[in-house]
Amino acid sequence: MICLHTSLEKMCFCSSKTQKKCNFSLVKTEKKCYTILRAYEAVIFLKRNAIKDLINWKASETRKPLVLKGARQVGKTWLMKEFGQNYYDSYVYFNFDEEDELKSIFEANKNPQRIIELLSLIAGEKILPEKTLIIFDEIQECPEALNSLKYFKEKANEYHVIAAGSLLGTLLAQPKSYPVGMVNLLDIYPLKFDEFLEAVDPALFAYYDSIQVGTQIEDIFHSRLLETYNNYLIIGGMPECVDSWIKYKDPAKISQIQRELVEVYENDFSKHNGKVNSGRILMVFRSIVTQLAKPNEKFMYGAVREGGRAKDFEEAIEWLVSAGMLNRVYNVSKMEHPLSAFDKLDQFKLFVFDTGLLKHMAGIDNSAILLKSDYQFKGALTENYVLQQLKGQFEVEPRYYSDKNSEIDFVIQNGIEIIPVEVKAGEDKSAPSFKKYVANNHPAHAIRFSKRNLRTDGGITNLPVYLAGKARGLL
Repeated sequence: MICLHTSLEKMCFCSSKTQKKCNFSLVKTEKKCYTILRAYEAVIFLKRNAIKDLINWKASETRKPLVLKGARQVGKTWLMKEFGQNYYDSYVYFNFDEEDELKSIFEANKNPQRIIELLSLIAGEKILPEKTLIIFDEIQECPEALNSLKYFKEKANEYHVIAAGSLLGTLLAQPKSYPVGMVNLLDIYPLKFDEFLEAVDPALFAYYDSIQVGTQIEDIFHSRLLETYNNYLIIGGMPECVDSWIKYKDPAKISQIQRELVEVYENDFSKHNGKVNSGRILMVFRSIVTQLAKPNEKFMYGAVREGGRAKDFEEAIEWLVSAGMLNRVYNVSKMEHPLSAFDKLDQFKLFVFDTGLLKHMAGIDNSAILLKSDYQFKGALTENYVLQQLKGQFEVEPRYYSDKNSEIDFVIQNGIEIIPVEVKAGEDKSAPSFKKYVANNHPAHAIRFSKRNLRTDGGITNLPVYLAGKARGLL
């Protein structure tokens, strides 16, 4: 039996028939123990779930040019190239930020056939329908190229075109800025827990992937998955952080990358020249830790700036949400189908798009997570993680419910079913509001995420936090 312990310092593989518990230090038994730092020969290969969406897009009879949305550095460029390399005969890549001369092609031409001819000359190879993937990167730098996608849809849809760009979501939020109805949209997120697990520990991922309804998770695997979950809270899902962790196993490098990423994002705010005040964007972004540290986590404009009001910061919030930097969860007045009909548009919570970055922004020490310490931000960090895993699983975005007497952490709509969700950072299962709602309303499903093992308590299904990304499949 192979017993694997993973910490932020080392990987210890212990050959032990007795499955003795591993500690942070190397275990001294009669069997051979040794420390392994996982090494990859050249390039770290991160499998992304979005590849499945891209494959489906390619095969779709109603396929349109595809636009990838997502925050900077979540892996959009890598994903497009990886898709082109593995699922097409060839791909051609054009970056409008690096090659200014490309813009003249789209400024002077609206005929997609002529555009293809010119791009073929630049690429040095013939672009073939259905066989060559055409990639437009940083397309926000050339509005004419973005607008040309409608001509590809109308007159040359046999060519497969995919586009992406930094802060593209803020541009797409303006209907006049892109060809409405003429493109497919796909949101790209940081690596979720399952992608992270497959990258850092393929063997443990194989076990994780086999978990289905009714599966009994043995304690040894439950412990390993919780350890990897703790690591994920620290490292997060930004591809550069995951890549660095696999190569070097150095928490200091992870922290440095996260610090630099936050600086890059804040510099993006300062370079923003649109109608939204860049200083207010920065103020909202920097207030998120304070907002989530409050007991109810509800966004308060006064926490951004004393005396602050909605009219001062609502545009900045919309910009950050459209840019993919923040995830917004609305409070609902009723937990009924359809949830969106009951949104309280003036009551919401804002979470950071990557839990590792939030952990860094909050200044949480690694030891607080690894040593199971209690700290003020523990609940908020766990909720941020759960939301990150839930996004994209269900057609309707998660909400939450709160009134004077009770609060439900998240509310999920699955078809016409409404599912209450409770999030616990540890093994504690006390949740009066959640239990009262379940007892009074008898929902078909009620989910509690915690560090407890997979089990059913009355009408409540307890899912270990590491299974948040499989919630829909386990219902």
